[in-house]
Amino acid sequence: MNAFSRRNLQGKKVLLLFLLTNFVYAFMLVVTIPQLLIYSNGILIMDMMPTGYDLAHVTALLGKMGQEGRSFYLFRQIPTDMIYPGLFAISYSLLLGYFLKKVGKLESKLIYLCWLPILAGVSDYLENFGIINLLINFPDISSAVVALTNVFTILKSGFSTLYFVVLIVVFIVFVVKVIGGNLSKK
Repeated sequence: MNAFSRRNLQGKKVLLLFLLTNFVYAFMLVVTIPQLLIYSNGILIMDMMPTGYDLAHVTALLGKMGQEGRSFYLFRQIPTDMIYPGLFAISYSLLLGYFLKKVGKLESKLIYLCWLPILAGVSDYLENFGIINLLINFPDISSAVVALTNVFTILKSGFSTLYFVVLIVVFIVFVVKVIGGNLSKK
């Protein structure tokens, strides 16, 4: 792990970044995504389809949204979603590093697992660039851009899912270590 990460593994910094990241995510879940679902009449947006989508889905979605909905997607959802992946990458990488440090595994090869949220964040940015292209070019959208954007959506979801599984396992190890340490002190 680099010097930046090691310097920032203090609990308060990790917690602050975690809260900020999840505030932005909550804003999308409560404000922008529900509004997009209204515009789309319930058709799921690409960002929220972890198993992917195809040209027919994207064409139906963007057509149903109308110009106003596509404009909202481009100028409200996407700007917020350009902040979130960077925050996710940094805060969740540090969060895993923090717990690896607490269980004494920061110097092991497990540290490479801290790259998972970074890979998810990069995939999210690439997904966003694809969505921007589709929104700008609608109705003349490319099936190749849809296919590539779909790949990044699936990669984002896969890296995120794998990360959260790893985080849960490391957190369980941390809790067991804390409980075991407290029991041995009695």
